[in-house]
Parts: sequence; structure tokens; C-alpha cells
Amino acid sequence: MNTVALSRPVASATDGRSLSPSAMRHPTAEPAWVRRLLIGIALAFLTLFLFLPLAAVFFEAFKKGVGVYLAAITEPDAWEAVKLTLIAAGISVPLNAIFGVAAAWCIAKFDFKGKSLLLTLIDLPFSVSPVIAGLIYVLVFGLQGWFGEWLRDHDLKIIFAVPGIVLATLFVTFPFVARELIPLMQAQGREQEEAATVLGASGWQLFRRITLPNIKWALLYGVILCNARAMGEFGAVSVVSGHIRGQTNTLPLHIEILYNEYQFAAAFAVASLLALLALVTLVLKLAVERRVQQQMKAAKAEVKT
Repeated sequence: MNTVALSRPVASATDGRSLSPSAMRHPTAEPAWVRRLLIGIALAFLTLFLFLPLAAVFFEAFKKGVGVYLAAITEPDAWEAVKLTLIAAGISVPLNAIFGVAAAWCIAKFDFKGKSLLLTLIDLPFSVSPVIAGLIYVLVFGLQGWFGEWLRDHDLKIIFAVPGIVLATLFVTFPFVARELIPLMQAQGREQEEAATVLGASGWQLFRRITLPNIKWALLYGVILCNARAMGEFGAVSVVSGHIRGQTNTLPLHIEILYNEYQFAAAFAVASLLALLALVTLVLKLAVERRVQQQMKAAKAEVKT
């Protein structure tokens, strides 16, 4: 009896009719109602937390007419905030791009002691609050900080000035480029660089003719993310800026001041500039992301072969 009982599952498992392709369900296939329910929940969340707030920003910005909107975004304080935001992003993004390429090349192409520590330090801004980062700069460069007296004696000002805003922006944005390049360069391996070195190529030739063409889309993707974060940063910049109107206020800080002064139309008008920046960034991100995925697939396929 036991032998017969044990043989029945085996026989049913080997029965072609019970395991026919038409009777087997794909492991990721779900009933139509389940797919529709999940899509509906996702669309409801996107509508509630993304589309409606975005529409509300533009609605409130133009609520009192185009004239009020243009006056809000062309006033001197708003222009100074725009210029300061562009200055902070224009300095921090290229520096972070250089650091990201150097760090990714070092981590992906070489073996050395402390590699894991370097990776941890690159991820530090993701785990530290931007407000804490701003307080650290105040502790170091503020008037009562470690170098405060020396900076004062030499008539140098970092905190409550443009250099402090740039330093805070650098800190919160420096992981973005490196974190986009490291996985790609690790997947690409070292074979091409090693072959070029054997053939007598210099370090600059390696970078210009091999490394840079292979990482250009991932580099651009990281630069886009870095720029978006630099222009929208609030916490760290708020601590080191001093909120001096027309001098040390970036766009997010200028929006906060307008809102606190109950100038809602002007606040939403300036906020619409950042919203437009976010939309442009999203379009560029989607376009570049496809190229990055293609590079990753090509690199993995090349490693397998």
C-alpha cells in the first residue's frame, strides 16, 4: 500500500496532461482584476501626492493673473535668489562630476586598502541630515567656530555668505555622480584599460578614448540628479545662509520667506520655477536613463562573453 501511495504523486507529476504548457501559469502572471486593482492604487497615490500638488502650485501661481506672476518672478530679490541658486549649482555640479568620475574610477578599476571605507564616506550625505551638515559647517567656519577667529582676522567670510552655501550644496550632492558611475564601471571591468595600457596608452588617453565614452550617459544621468538636488536643497543651505534677503537666499529660501509673509501668489509663482525645473529634469532623466540601462546591459553581456 505504501509503495502504491508513494508512486501516485510521481505518476501524476510525470503525467504530460497535468503539466501541459497550457495548464501551467507563469509565476508572475496575475488575474486581470488584481492587475487593475494594483494599477488603480498606484494611480490614486500618484494623483493624490504628485499630480494634484503640482497642479495646485501652477493654479495658485496664476490665480491672480499673469501680471502678478511676472511681477513675482522678476522682482530684484527673486532674481538675486535665482542667480545665487545658479551660482551654487554651477560650482557644485562640475566639482561633484570631477569627484564622482575620480572616485568611481578608483573604486572600480583598482584594489586598495580602505575601499569599503571610501564607499561608506561617499554614502555619508544619504545618512546625515542636511541640517546637521549645515551645523557642522557653522561649528567649523562660524564666528565662534574652530577657524572663526582666523577667518575674521583675514577678513574672510564663509558662513552667512556665498562660500558657505556652496560648501553646503557640495556636501549634500557629492554622492549622486559617483553612485551612478560605480556600478557601471564595475560591470564594464578592467579588460579594455589593461589592454590599452599594454599597448602603451597614457592615463589621459585611457580616460579620453576608453573610459569617458563608456560612461558618458551614466555621467550625464548623475549630473542631472546632482543639479536637481543642488537647486532644490533647503536644509543645509538654510542653516549656513543667514536668510539675508537679496544676498544669501536661494530659491527655496526665498519661497519660504514669501510664504511666511503671506505673499502666497508670489510664493507659488517662484515655486513654479522649481516645479518647471523638476519637470525638465524628469524628462531628461527618462531619456538618459534608457541609455544608461543599455550601457549596463551591454557591459554585462560583454563580461559574460
